[in-house]
Amino acid sequence: MSAGAGWETDRVRIGIDARELCGKPTGVGRYLASLMTAWDRLPDAAGHRFVMYRPAGADVTRGLRLSTLSVEERVVPAGTEAGATTTAGTVWEQLHLARALRRDPPDVLFSPAYTAPLATSVPVVLTVHDLSFVAHPEWFPPRMRWRQRLLTTLAARRARRVLTDSEFSRGEIVSRLGVPASRVSVVPLGLTGPPGGTLRAGSAARAAMVLFVGSIFNRRHLPELIRAVASISDRHPEIRLEIVGDNRTYPHQDLEALSGAAGVGPNTGIRSYVSDEVLADLYARAGVFVFLSDYEGFGLTPLEALASGVPILVGDTPVAREVYADAAVYVRTTDAAAIAAGIEGLLFDPAARESLLSNAPAVLQRYSWEDAGRQTLAALLAAPSAVRE
Repeated sequence: MSAGAGWETDRVRIGIDARELCGKPTGVGRYLASLMTAWDRLPDAAGHRFVMYRPAGADVTRGLRLSTLSVEERVVPAGTEAGATTTAGTVWEQLHLARALRRDPPDVLFSPAYTAPLATSVPVVLTVHDLSFVAHPEWFPPRMRWRQRLLTTLAARRARRVLTDSEFSRGEIVSRLGVPASRVSVVPLGLTGPPGGTLRAGSAARAAMVLFVGSIFNRRHLPELIRAVASISDRHPEIRLEIVGDNRTYPHQDLEALSGAAGVGPNTGIRSYVSDEVLADLYARAGVFVFLSDYEGFGLTPLEALASGVPILVGDTPVAREVYADAAVYVRTTDAAAIAAGIEGLLFDPAARESLLSNAPAVLQRYSWEDAGRQTLAALLAAPSAVRE
């Protein structure tokens, strides 16, 4: 089947590894949910069947509010024993999911999170969001880094099509994993507005709140952010820092202890997860969003902040320049003085805020889940007939 000028009307059974939709979706889970919501609005998706493979004990479609897609949930327990666990890691993927695919193979499998079953003959479309575990293995526990590198490399080399979020990551996949450039496609992430809210053009009545949202890794320099906020808190005692994200640091960073030692503990909120409604409220009230990352494949939450009318301060990296263009203030992630100055300026200099935010619309219009959904669906429909190079 070709996904060129006009897709054929044959019904395609699209299998999806839906693990990331279980529990409280973040990161890849939100990516997959956004794609499925976009497919639900695409006429070209309505004629196809979607099979969502998930572990036992988790309903992955309940929160999606799909109305047009033909969706079937396929429960794949982690074992045959009674009360099988909902935990779905490498063993679930490589053994149990692979077995389910052999019993009733779909026409194509979409694996949205770096790896896919290696022992399957089903054509795979694989999304690899970044290669931090390859570029900087020191950021990850040894067992995790080697497992992730091995499985991602093998899965990417076997996949009919590899999708990634940015030109930067495409270059990384080609050079570090040895995947032919012709099989790697850039599909930028989309943006339909902040979670639970709508796009906000203005930035009036903002609190002196510094906001970070995202999984917490060492490469995102939360200790530096805490110290920067502390360094200006004497001049601005009303300043508040809000951190939202699961702490996955290695070696572990105790952010509560760090904020206490820096003297801003009472004015710092640290939460591993919040609902979309609470997150939308934080975006609506924040005065500046800070994302001091050394390495990303894309970086969606700063764009969500921009869409909410929040100016962004980000680490100066090639992918950040690619994604945010002239709608961000860029700093070296270890330059404490520059970080503090950037935060203070964006919080308390209205002219600087408005000048930066005036560049946001041109950047934001480049990102659409409808476009991402359309491109991803095209890759899935083309995969069954594609010849792997």
